[in-house]
Amino acid sequence: MKKLVSTLKENYETALLVLALLFLLLALIKPQIQLKQAVHNYLLVADISQSMNAEDMKVNDQLVSRLAYTQHLMKEVVKSSPCGTYVSVGVFAAENVALLFMPLEVCANFDIITDAIEHLEWRMAWSGNSRMTFGVKAAEATFEYLNIPAQMLFFTDGDEAPKANGINRLDISNVRIGQHVIFVGVGGHEPVPIKRFNANNKFVGYWGTDAAAESAGGGIMYNDASKDDPDPPVAYAEFDRFLSKLDVEHLKDMASEIKGQYIEATDKPEFYAFVQSQTPAAKFVTAYSVRWIFLLLAALLVIATYVPYLLSHHFGRR
Repeated sequence: MKKLVSTLKENYETALLVLALLFLLLALIKPQIQLKQAVHNYLLVADISQSMNAEDMKVNDQLVSRLAYTQHLMKEVVKSSPCGTYVSVGVFAAENVALLFMPLEVCANFDIITDAIEHLEWRMAWSGNSRMTFGVKAAEATFEYLNIPAQMLFFTDGDEAPKANGINRLDISNVRIGQHVIFVGVGGHEPVPIKRFNANNKFVGYWGTDAAAESAGGGIMYNDASKDDPDPPVAYAEFDRFLSKLDVEHLKDMASEIKGQYIEATDKPEFYAFVQSQTPAAKFVTAYSVRWIFLLLAALLVIATYVPYLLSHHFGRR
């Protein structure tokens, strides 16, 4: 028996290590197979209208704007999403949603996705006002353009300019994508002033009530830097500042009308768990990594080289 064990040790150890090395080399080429899998596909939409510049949120105990908080949450959603999840990013302003890029797989395109989120800003807006009900209709058109099922996370404070009323509020009861829409409420519950910047993104003061009314009429656009000579008008006194807060009721009403969902934005595990708990958008034929199989086989082969020693120790004691 001892001779048999010795023969096994001499002949198999090298062969097992060679096979283990082969599987490690195969794992390095990132082997994939095509499988039909249940896939999460998120469309992250950021409200970039002027009220999102209000600073009433905190990241790492530092006061930040609602847009900066949105960017932080979006990046955390991407980080917490497992490989195989797809993400696209869009922006909302005035009455429309603009898609920045088509769905990308999070692991293979992590840097691209997070860099795009990092560079979201208010100057991307084509108008300074916002009309949420029109934005929901525009989002429906964006879904049709995607042509693949997705779950939309609409990050917004719900603060409209002009305020929604019976005249300017669009009927969205016939929106067909409601079950795929989650309104994510961003902002504080107490009214705060909205910072105003010039075309060079330099803080010049706070929006006044008269300037806000001007924006509601069509919006201030900053594609012409000469508009900042002089700087855009601001509130000259604290009592003249236009104040904004998270409009929870408006967002909940819209969610109810389209049979969607509403959740308040919080930088907590519960929020990210809620996002990841959503039903997968659909089953796609996608690349599935089998790298872990080769790594596991390599590890088992290395462990197997110790079997002769274990057998020798076991039978040597008998």
